[in-house]
Amino acid sequence: MTTVIRNISIFILVFVTATTSFAQKKDIKRADKKFEKYAYIDAREIYLKVVEDGYQSAQIFKNLGDTYYFNSDYGSAAKWYYRLINEYPDEAEPEYYYKGAQSLKSLGKSQEADALLQEYIAKGGKKFVVKTYNNDPDYLKSIVFDSRNIEIEKVGINTATSDFGPAFYKDESIIYASAGLTNVPKYDDWTKEPYLDLFIADRDSEGRLKNSVPVGGDVNTDYNESTPVFTKDGNTMFFTRNQILDGKKNFDKSNRYKTLRLSIYKATRAGANTWKDIVKLPFNSDEFSVAHPALSPDGKRLYFSSDMPGSYGMNDIWFVDILGDNTYGPPINLGPSVNSGGRDSFPFVSDNNNLYFSSDGRSGLGGYDVFVTSLDSEGLPGEVQHLGPPVNSAKDDFGFIIDEENRVAYFSSNRGGNRGSADDDIYFLKEGCTITIEGTVFEKTTEEPIAEATVQLLDSNNQLIEKTTSDLDGKYSFLASCGIQYTVRGVKEDYKPYESTIKTPFITGVVEVPIPLELIGCPPTDLNCILDLQPIYFDFDKSYIRPDAEIELAKVLAALRSYPQISIHIESHTDSRGNDRYNLALSERRAQSTLRWLVSKGISKDRLTAKGYGESRLVNECSNGVDCTAEQHQLNRRSMFIIKN
Repeated sequence: MTTVIRNISIFILVFVTATTSFAQKKDIKRADKKFEKYAYIDAREIYLKVVEDGYQSAQIFKNLGDTYYFNSDYGSAAKWYYRLINEYPDEAEPEYYYKGAQSLKSLGKSQEADALLQEYIAKGGKKFVVKTYNNDPDYLKSIVFDSRNIEIEKVGINTATSDFGPAFYKDESIIYASAGLTNVPKYDDWTKEPYLDLFIADRDSEGRLKNSVPVGGDVNTDYNESTPVFTKDGNTMFFTRNQILDGKKNFDKSNRYKTLRLSIYKATRAGANTWKDIVKLPFNSDEFSVAHPALSPDGKRLYFSSDMPGSYGMNDIWFVDILGDNTYGPPINLGPSVNSGGRDSFPFVSDNNNLYFSSDGRSGLGGYDVFVTSLDSEGLPGEVQHLGPPVNSAKDDFGFIIDEENRVAYFSSNRGGNRGSADDDIYFLKEGCTITIEGTVFEKTTEEPIAEATVQLLDSNNQLIEKTTSDLDGKYSFLASCGIQYTVRGVKEDYKPYESTIKTPFITGVVEVPIPLELIGCPPTDLNCILDLQPIYFDFDKSYIRPDAEIELAKVLAALRSYPQISIHIESHTDSRGNDRYNLALSERRAQSTLRWLVSKGISKDRLTAKGYGESRLVNECSNGVDCTAEQHQLNRRSMFIIKN
């Protein structure tokens, strides 16, 4: 090859390479714009073409992974995060190790997921995100083998595209979001599906859904509406919508490229299926999203999900107090006991004040999993529990709502396909989670079982649910519901009633409630009461045994002879007349006099103890300086017999 030809060839190669490189950079810039606007599907197609043409970078792999991750296609997301971490480890921030771990977990690769989480910590990731995994190193074992009696099925109103976010509306309907029934020709750049609208479906006596029609009035627009919640009277709706101002999308302009945010709006019912007076809540912002509202049982608190400043992770659960006239208290983060540092969203509060929510930042099966925690009287959370399978799966499981009294629930999941969020469907669940409440009725002091005691099961309003009778061994049992407050009450003639209030857990199992009953009559150690003894009285200032006292002591003597295994303690008492110190010595002489009488009748002294208490244990008000009759003082001059064993 001549020098001229070689130089021409080099020039052509350089020109073609430079032209190709310029074109690729132009494509990447175009893809970045779409990515920043959340047009993930369009951005993905361009990135894939650029990679296919031989150009790659850490940022492309990050963005490619995110276009799949945020559309819940975790298998594809794992592929690109894996390439990022392995080919550009120095450019992979901790969050990509975290998202990679979540993606691997949804594929059932728990060991690889845990390894990435360890790297996440090593690179400075928030430790509390992983702490929930480390608290239970066998977390998959502990939830996969959790036994529950639950039946689930897809509801009949699902479409070929996204259907999710059910909400109870009155007693007979469900309102939810769907992209498959809308007539709007516009498509969401994020998912390439039609924009979401709200629809209402009838709920039959078994909980199945049918007859779906659009929600009427001013709620549905040309953009996304989803995840409603309703006040108890059904007259007010809170729901999620893209921010709209004067009929136009409202964008966050804080980034280089515009970002469409989510906000919570309020609507007022104008008819059977008509809504008007759409009002944007005042704590929404152009700078962050506020979405997925939930109401407390009393309607005074609104929970929601947001990435507002102060969040622990990508999304947190927050709340505001509803003050009236579209005024609200300041947003308050629900705290790290609920918020994990990942995505915590889709809250729902049941009538029993249990908060159900979805998270991908806790031990689970993959993607979003559903969790539950009890809220106290202040609306603050307790211990968080994983609902386990079959509610949770390796895919996204979210938007969980439940009627705990009737054990019927609905939730959303994309477990039925491989298209990520495009496969979101609504599932119907009849929860068979049951609790056995059982225990033994027994005598409080002796711990001997009590047969034929009546045991009652009462609800949180103290209304009788069921009653039973203890068997010969004192045993009883009830079948109860999960996550409910009950009172167990034991009743038997001659015993004081006993009751215990419990709240059953959310997992099928047994709750032990022992019922100790206390005799109203004779305490088991009071020989005076058991033998129906008249008090052993003494004459004033004397310690000898009177003839009337010998009759009663004969009963004690008979008991000691009949039951040679028992021992007794003799207590002797005086009235308040006379010197306190003298009375103490007098009572001691009376106690010893009683002991000697029993010994003289053949009872071993080893079975007897005696002590005088003076006037320290009067049975009436006749203390020093009180004017009492001779009969009243006589009541205090007595001996008592206490069974020791």
